Amino acid sequence: MITISKPVWGLLALITFVAVVHLLAPILMPFLLAAVLAYMGDPLADRLEARGMARTMAVVTVFVVLSLFATLLVLVTVPLLIEQVQLLIERIYDGLEWVQQTGLPALRQYLDLPEQKKPMEAARDALSEHWESAGGVLFYLWGKVSGSSMALLTWVANVTLVPVVTFYLLRDWDVLMAAIRNLLPRSIEVRTVTIAQQCDEILGAFARGQLLVMLALAVIYTVGLWIVGLELALVLGLLAGLASIVPYLGVIIGISAAGLAAFFQFDGLLPLLGVAAVFGVGQVLESTVLTPMLVGEKIGLHPVVVIFAILAGGQLFGFVGILLALPVAAVIKVMINHVHDYYKDSELYQSNADAIEQDVAE
Repeated sequence: MITISKPVWGLLALITFVAVVHLLAPILMPFLLAAVLAYMGDPLADRLEARGMARTMAVVTVFVVLSLFATLLVLVTVPLLIEQVQLLIERIYDGLEWVQQTGLPALRQYLDLPEQKKPMEAARDALSEHWESAGGVLFYLWGKVSGSSMALLTWVANVTLVPVVTFYLLRDWDVLMAAIRNLLPRSIEVRTVTIAQQCDEILGAFARGQLLVMLALAVIYTVGLWIVGLELALVLGLLAGLASIVPYLGVIIGISAAGLAAFFQFDGLLPLLGVAAVFGVGQVLESTVLTPMLVGEKIGLHPVVVIFAILAGGQLFGFVGILLALPVAAVIKVMINHVHDYYKDSELYQSNADAIEQDVAE
């Protein structure tokens, strides 16, 4: 009879888990989002439960408060975002007009190139010459759009499923954690629970802190761009704040998009300097105040690790991998710390320590 060692069992379990996640990735999104929401709402429910409230009532209270807050946020921001998106489309059209009417002729004159048809006229002529091919492309696109109705229904079902799964997970969160702990082998229960508690601490602090940093940066960028007078302040500020989950990506996207918008909206250099000042102040506040206060150096991940984790997660598991990237990276950090401590206490590391100390003393 073949005996399989514990490390091999652990490796097989890990491989099985990764394979299952990869195969079920298309349907995992609502459950993953619900688990994240339940994980973030569990501390609030625990506090209400500690004050004497029943678990179900505590979960209902947290669920209702968070739902009302989300609904209010949507009702306030969605109309503004729609208005901003419409304005953004107009500005993009104005930019294309400027490129066609001013930019390309000036570039052609500077490079001494021969006159050509305007891009829009050339596109119309090409379309009329190849109408059959273009019609085939249009029929193909129409087939894709009409065939996406099932995808739309799936998306609506997933959105409806998220609050239901969140409620049940939040209500039974402590029961699920106790059941998982009860399934652990007794020989590794204490160490595993210790590692899990450390992972929970770093995950909770990092997730809540990073979300607060993103929200704060979105507010700073939006208010700053509004003071500058930029019409697209809201949508560009929110975009830069959300993109700041990746180090320096938010400021790169924000200053590029806002600078381009300011170029087409204003005449002069002063608004562009104002945009640069807004994102400069945001970066200074993020590095000196927001990140140290809300995230903390003790639990923060190195920017290179964050970038690599997000890219690796997206490459391996798509959008689900992007969502899982930072939590997995934080857990790996905890595991590496434990492996490091184990190595420093091992005989391999300590075997020649006495001889080295004796040589140094001599």
